[in-house]
Amino acid sequence: MAYTDYYKILGIPKTASDEDIKKAYRKLARKLHPDLNPNDKEANKKFQQINEANEVLSDPEKRKKYDQYGENWENAEQFEKAGRQGGSSGSRQRRQNENPFGDFGETSDFGSGEYSDFFEQMFGSGARNTRNTKFRGQDYQAELRLSLRDAAKTHSQMLTLNDKNIRITIPAGVEDAQVIRLKNHGAPGVNGGPNGDLYITFRIEADPEFKRLGDDLYIVLNLDFYTALLGGEVMVDTLDGKIKLKIHPETQNNTKTRLKGKGFPVYKKEGVFGDLYVTYNILMPKNLTPRQKELFTELSKMK
Repeated sequence: MAYTDYYKILGIPKTASDEDIKKAYRKLARKLHPDLNPNDKEANKKFQQINEANEVLSDPEKRKKYDQYGENWENAEQFEKAGRQGGSSGSRQRRQNENPFGDFGETSDFGSGEYSDFFEQMFGSGARNTRNTKFRGQDYQAELRLSLRDAAKTHSQMLTLNDKNIRITIPAGVEDAQVIRLKNHGAPGVNGGPNGDLYITFRIEADPEFKRLGDDLYIVLNLDFYTALLGGEVMVDTLDGKIKLKIHPETQNNTKTRLKGKGFPVYKKEGVFGDLYVTYNILMPKNLTPRQKELFTELSKMK
């Protein structure tokens, strides 16, 4: 009979605390429970393994024996004695008190409730506990893509998950990679346990015109040479539409101006917005006429 590494089965180190064992078992049990994987033989097999590992590692006396003898258990007379005597009722009661997830046996949907030969030989069949356990359903993960302009307004959207339509309200100002939780929209619970939750990760697509940094927006505005030199007025885009912007004479290339409150809405703060920063990109004139060249030449001599 092969040695079974219970720590490896639960994915924890040998130094794991009782709480670490409990968390690892809960996580794997939710994922592999037969009610959630009714036709998956491999998942059912792994569920049996983690159940057995938890049976041992969550009980201080069993864990002590297991840690003491390990791979040499077949040669330990104490193991054979434990196998003949089985587990005491006091040990079973203590295990139930310490393990909030309980154990799985013949009365669960897990199957026959069989334990490995290693377990039977080491601890005896009397250590079994046939008690149904309530499981919280698995959490669902979903990704939702939005344009920058959609993310700037509160709106409703339909999300289809496992052939079920869920209407959600998306608050203005959500950020890229932000995660929100919808309670009780995950997988159904097992044996009367509560439903899991739905976690939605937002992915905000890049905008061809605006760049977003936090709640501020950045835009590059092409400015013709003559307006930059002499001043004037131009129209600039914002998320709310175009607005008129005054250009001061002799504006230099890469000059930046701030439009207060014209940026991105602040998440869950009604009426509060970041700022819009406009960087001027001055366009040099092309295809000058002979007369224009003559005038620029005259200007250059007046320096």
